[in-house]
Amino acid sequence: MEWIDRLEQSLDYIEKNLTEKIDYSELAKIACCSEYHYQRVFSYIVGVPLTEYIRRRRLSLAGAELQQGDKVLTVAVKYGYESANSFTRAFKAIHGITPSQAKKEGVRLKNYPRIKFQISIKGDVEMEYRIETKEAFRIVGARTPLSKEIEENFKEVPQFWSKVSTDGTLSKIVPLMNQKLKGVMGVSSGFAANEDEPEYYIAVASDQPVPEGLAEYTVKRYTWAIFSGSGPMPHAIQELEKRIVTDWLPSSGYEYTNGPDIELYIESNPENAVFEVWMPVVKAKENTED
Repeated sequence: MEWIDRLEQSLDYIEKNLTEKIDYSELAKIACCSEYHYQRVFSYIVGVPLTEYIRRRRLSLAGAELQQGDKVLTVAVKYGYESANSFTRAFKAIHGITPSQAKKEGVRLKNYPRIKFQISIKGDVEMEYRIETKEAFRIVGARTPLSKEIEENFKEVPQFWSKVSTDGTLSKIVPLMNQKLKGVMGVSSGFAANEDEPEYYIAVASDQPVPEGLAEYTVKRYTWAIFSGSGPMPHAIQELEKRIVTDWLPSSGYEYTNGPDIELYIESNPENAVFEVWMPVVKAKENTED
C-alpha cells in the first residue's frame, strides 16, 4: 500500500542519515503527516520510540566499526557524540561493555537491524468505528504546552490530567459544556498547517465566555475516524490507540491528516471509562500534502 511505502521511504532516509542530524520534519514530510503523528505511528508499530530506534541503529553500526579497528573517538564523533565519555555511557547501555572492550576479538555485541514496515491484519478483536465529517466547533478549558518529542508527552499529559482533576480546574470546566457534543475532551492541537506550537487541552464544547485562567480553541472542520472503547484507564485508551494505528489504519483506505487528535470521555470512571478516540483522516488518494 502507498502508506506503507511512504513509511518504508522514511526508513531509507533514516538509514542514509545515521551519521548526520536526522530531521524529524523531513520524516513527516515523506510520510505525509505531522512530526507528532509520525512519531506516534512509529512508536505503536515498532514498539520503541523513534529516538530509541535511531540510537540503537547508530550504536549497532558503531560496534561493528570498532571491531574493524576504528578508534573510539573517531566512531563517537561520527555518530553524533560530543565526547568519548558520553559515547561510552550510551554504548555500554546498549551493548553491556565499553567501546574499548568492544575492540577485542571474541566479545559479544548486540545488533539492531533496520526494521521493515509491513501489514499484519489479525482481525481477532473487533473494533467499532464510524467516519464522520464535523463542522468547526469551539472548546473551552485548561491547556498546557506539548513537546515535539512524543515520549515526553506520554509522561506529561497524564500529569496534567491529574493536576486539573485535583486542583479544582475540572470542576470549573464541566459546567461550561452547553453544546450537543457531550463529554470532557483531551485535545492535542497544533499539528495542522499554520497553527502555533502544539498544545494539549482538557476542555468541553462551549460557546460561553472564557473564565479567567482557562483558554479557548477552535477545532476546524475535519473528517474523523471515530472509535468507541471502554475499560480501565489509561490502559484501555492507550491499547485502542495502538490498535487503530497498527490494525485499522494500514488497510482502511484512509490516512492521517494534520489536525488535532481528540479523546472524548463520555463516562470518566477510571475503573471503567467509556470513551471515543477521534483521528483526523482523509481518503488515501486525497493526502497530497507536500
